[in-house]
Amino acid sequence: MEPKKNPKANVGRNSSLYFAIGLALMLFLTNYAINYKTYDKSDIDIGQLNLDEELEEEIPITEQLKTPPPPPPPPPAAPEVIEIVEDEVEVEETVIESSETDQEEEIVEVEEVEVVEVDEDIEVPFAVIENVPVFPGCEKGDNNAKKACMSKKIQDFVNKKFNTDLAGDLGLSGRQRINVIFKIDKTGKVVGVRARAPHPGLEKEAARVINLLPQMKPGKQRGKPVTVPYSLPIIFQVQD
Repeated sequence: MEPKKNPKANVGRNSSLYFAIGLALMLFLTNYAINYKTYDKSDIDIGQLNLDEELEEEIPITEQLKTPPPPPPPPPAAPEVIEIVEDEVEVEETVIESSETDQEEEIVEVEEVEVVEVDEDIEVPFAVIENVPVFPGCEKGDNNAKKACMSKKIQDFVNKKFNTDLAGDLGLSGRQRINVIFKIDKTGKVVGVRARAPHPGLEKEAARVINLLPQMKPGKQRGKPVTVPYSLPIIFQVQD
């Protein structure tokens, strides 16, 4: 005869549910055990603040130095004896008289004062003068024509009178340049001749030739004769 089992007393019917619950519980305990940490008491001791304790500050003991008093000021010097010297030289005082006149003073008539005109030596450059100096033979034409005629006449005169063989005698060769500056004064004469050249002999020859220029009609500025400066370059080639 087989024993009869109570269907409610069958333990194996919910075994899968119990297995799942047990497995979840074990996993939870395993995870907790792995992540569990412990600390030493010394590491978590933050100490205890006691506000009743009084702070005691050590005050250093200092010694006060006694400085000696400053020395007394020196006694005042005795005043110098001032000797009174009597004036032996009498000084005459200058009396300033008033320059004001009164109504009773006679008025003296002043004679006419003659004004003397001062003849100034004015220099006007050749390029801007109103009436250019006139070289003999250049009387015709306007101011520009007279300038061109004068330059050509002076150049021809110098080419004719200048001793070009002098450069060879002085041992010079090649191209020679002489700068000459002179003035045509208020009477038309050539004055103040200055020359600059590679050799003093050429300077002397250039001054000699320029001083031979004929007298001209003086240049005029505002209708009055004036001095006119003039510059002339002399260039020639020495034949070897």
